[in-house]
Amino acid sequence: MIVGNFNDLTASKIMSDAAKNAAMKVLVSPTEGWEDHVMRVVELEAEGFSPKHQHDWPHINYVIEGEGTLLIEDTLHPLKAGSYAFVPPNTLHQFSNTGSTPLKFICIVPVRGHQ
Repeated sequence: MIVGNFNDLTASKIMSDAAKNAAMKVLVSPTEGWEDHVMRVVELEAEGFSPKHQHDWPHINYVIEGEGTLLIEDTLHPLKAGSYAFVPPNTLHQFSNTGSTPLKFICIVPVRGHQ
């Protein structure tokens, strides 16, 4: 069992040439006892974006704060606090911050999807 506070965690920069102004904080993973999945918070600063990519695992996402878009295949979906999304496996996707404040969202993936 773990009880923590997001503000006490250190963000790790997303190291990819295909990402900009992007970082991640891991909240719960196998280290904390969730054997098969990882729950993390992705933070995209102004003008930030995640890599445009696809892979063989799904994402479950929930927007905590900010504004942005989620590209799924060829459709751009607006995001704001309270938005949620399920991105199926093998689906091209990309998160982008369209606002002036950070876009923060929960992202849950299987362990193999966490890098």
